Amino acid sequence: MPDTETQAPISRHGEQATPAAGPPPSFQVVPLLGIPIVAAVLIGLVVTIATNRPWAIDFFHVVGGGLWTAFDLFLGFVIGPILGRMSIPARTEFTVRFMPKMVLIMPTLVVCTLASGWQLARQLGYLYPSYANHSWVIASVIVVAVMTVIALGILEPANIAVLFELKKPAPNGVIIARLMRRFIYTAGVTGAMQVATLIIMTRIATT
Repeated sequence: MPDTETQAPISRHGEQATPAAGPPPSFQVVPLLGIPIVAAVLIGLVVTIATNRPWAIDFFHVVGGGLWTAFDLFLGFVIGPILGRMSIPARTEFTVRFMPKMVLIMPTLVVCTLASGWQLARQLGYLYPSYANHSWVIASVIVVAVMTVIALGILEPANIAVLFELKKPAPNGVIIARLMRRFIYTAGVTGAMQVATLIIMTRIATT
């Protein structure tokens, strides 16, 4: 009886899909050229919080949160469905070009959004029970906390695991397919939760 862990991955229609032949693609799991950019952004965040400048804190929160929301919506509702319908070779080519960048981008956006958002909420008094929209703030904290756990605890590990598997001389197509399905489904969940975040944030800003 054949070992199911060494069989070809299963396509969306249920048939076995044969991985592309040839050597594994050459790529960096963590793009080295992006590390100085990430370091500069995080240093700017630390300086902003240390100096406690409201406009700079607001800038980091708005830009970080906006980009995080845009990425989640784009991944969940555009890239995810497209990726699920691509052939295995095309999916592999897309993965090795796109996913390494996400290894750096998503954690940076999450850290910038959360750190600046907490500082901003503390400055404006949103964390105190006496604040009129305190219940909406609590709802926002819960939603963002769940998204953070998904982003850093599920999406990021799945992304990195796929890239390391593709680095192997003989990548396991079943493992890659399973991890990519996890990535696509959880991206859709975070995309939907970002819609809830937008509703909460607009509610707080207009009341």
